[in-house]
Amino acid sequence: MNFPVFDLHCDTALVLLGENLHSMGSMRKNEGHIDLERAATLPGYAQCFACFTTPWEHLPDGMTVTQLFDNEMVTVLREVETNRDLIELAYTAADVRRLQEKGKMAAILTIEGPAGFDFDPALLEDLYKVGFRITTLGWNEKNPLCGSHKTGGGLTEKGREYVFEAQRLGMLIDVSHLSDEGFWDIMEITNAPIIASHSNSRAVYNVSRNLTDDMFKAICKTGGVAGLNLYAHFLGENPTIDTACDHILHFMELGGAKHIALGGDLDGCEVLPAGFTGVQDYPVLADALLARGLSEQEVLDIFWNNALGVIEKCCM
Repeated sequence: MNFPVFDLHCDTALVLLGENLHSMGSMRKNEGHIDLERAATLPGYAQCFACFTTPWEHLPDGMTVTQLFDNEMVTVLREVETNRDLIELAYTAADVRRLQEKGKMAAILTIEGPAGFDFDPALLEDLYKVGFRITTLGWNEKNPLCGSHKTGGGLTEKGREYVFEAQRLGMLIDVSHLSDEGFWDIMEITNAPIIASHSNSRAVYNVSRNLTDDMFKAICKTGGVAGLNLYAHFLGENPTIDTACDHILHFMELGGAKHIALGGDLDGCEVLPAGFTGVQDYPVLADALLARGLSEQEVLDIFWNNALGVIEKCCM
């Protein structure tokens, strides 16, 4: 069954830059996991496009992480403008709804790793004005803001400043990739919903990138959401679409029906679950969830309403 899709995380911006991180591929049609022609088969589509940087990025000679961040941002903005007949930039939930009513897709800018602007909270306001509405505090590295799920280490004082400034502006904090210590440090100080844009259940598959039950419950209490990550290495051994459903059903059992969303990590992962090859296959996931006993309303909430709702709460 075909539902509208609100996906909280992809790495299409980086893929469109190509191996040299300068070329600009086409958002309209490409060989990656996401393009607009395939997304147009859905009855509605809102996609969060991450601009990804890390201090440990292996960059071409002479390129800085700041230049990479700028290249990704410019690529998304230029491709959205080029394909304005299909997609426009959205700043609010009202924009997403307006575009869906017009038969258009919505693009939302997000930050995955603030290395591209030197982890500086003072620069968030300028980025917010451009259109960025979600930010992580890092990737897999320990950085001036926080430790990662790989390194451990909690939130620093600069990290606290970063959280406060993002939330003051109306930018969602995304705890994906954070250490457990950093996660709980943020939960102690947050005054707004928290999301884990592309994070699964650690109880279903025990890897550090996934959320414990207590973490998911804490996100629910803030009014936030966790987005299903379709990267095979975070789903299970030799995963299928049914394995992805296991993560959603476990979160449902924890009372999270209104706090589960999609965050496929498409174009950011080498291996997807068997039966899923790209954005056009989200209806396959919907059918699998219906077959596992979810109602059409529950699937619609997971695919669209829950993510839209948290954007509406925070991103003014």
